[in-house]
Parts: sequence; structure tokens; C-alpha cells
Amino acid sequence: MKARNGAEWVVLLRQIAETQDTEAFTLLFQHFAPRVKAFLMKSGADQAMAEEVAQEVMVTVWNKATQFDPARASVATWIFTIARNRRIDMLRRDRRPEPEELFWGPEEEPDQLQVLALQQESDQLIAAIADLPEKQRIMIERAYFSDLSHSEIAEETGLPLGTIKSRIRLALDRLRHSLS
Repeated sequence: MKARNGAEWVVLLRQIAETQDTEAFTLLFQHFAPRVKAFLMKSGADQAMAEEVAQEVMVTVWNKATQFDPARASVATWIFTIARNRRIDMLRRDRRPEPEELFWGPEEEPDQLQVLALQQESDQLIAAIADLPEKQRIMIERAYFSDLSHSEIAEETGLPLGTIKSRIRLALDRLRHSLS
């Protein structure tokens, strides 16, 4: 397979986006899938996970080719960002407890003082979130109340991932100071 430059990758991705060109996708897949798998394995994924995530990444490339913007990133950067985000999502999923690990029995009735303290803390948190600048408040609500990953927020809003992370980090710092 001949080496391609960045402009040629952009053309192939546009062909996928505009006409679902399977030949263009095959060329992208043959080049990037092994590199994505190697990247994931270097970042600590085992072979099976790396293979699975690489497949998911390439499916995402096929499905979301229309969202690629060459003004914001190269094709390689875009694909490896998807890979990184999928790896993070997979790690998060793997850390969640299995249903059989959760306690299913009846819980003790909480102490009324604990209930009151929890309600006061909740009220303080709601007020502190309401006091955040709108852009930060929206990111906190999407990340924590809608349970969206940073990459999902980026896809929804069209904002760069770094902007989303910065807004969330600034909001969390403000909340820490407000609640302390």
C-alpha cells in the first residue's frame, strides 16, 4: 500500500462521508486500524480489548465521517482522539460494579440528623451550581447529571475537548471553594 499524505486521507474521509465509499474506508481501515490497536496496547490495553476498541473506533469513523473537520484536526489526530476516548469509556465501564456485587438487601433507616445534613448539603450544592457561569454550569450538568463523557459532550456541542475539560475543571474548583 502506498504511503499517503494528510490531504489524501482527508479526500478519503470525505468520500466516506459523502458516498459511503467502501474502497476509501478499506484504505483508511488498513492503514489506521493496526496503528490504533498498537496505540491502545501501548497505553495498557490487552490484545483483546485493543482489538475490540480498534474495531469500535473504525465503526465510529465510518458512522461519523461527516463530523470530521480538517480545519480542526488532521485525520490521524481525529481518529486517535476517538480511540483515546473509546479507551477511557471502556475503562470507566470496566470499573463499574457488576450487579451481583451490589448489596440488594433492605437498608437501615437513615438517622434523621443524617437526612437533614444531607438535605442541607444538597441545597448548598444546588445553589453553588446555580451560581456558576452559564457555560461552566451547562458542562457540569451534562457531565454529572446527564452522565455524558467529555467526548460525548464534545460531539453534542461541537466544542473542542480541551474547552470542555477546562470548563468542567474551573467549575469544579469554584464548587469546591463555594462548598468549603
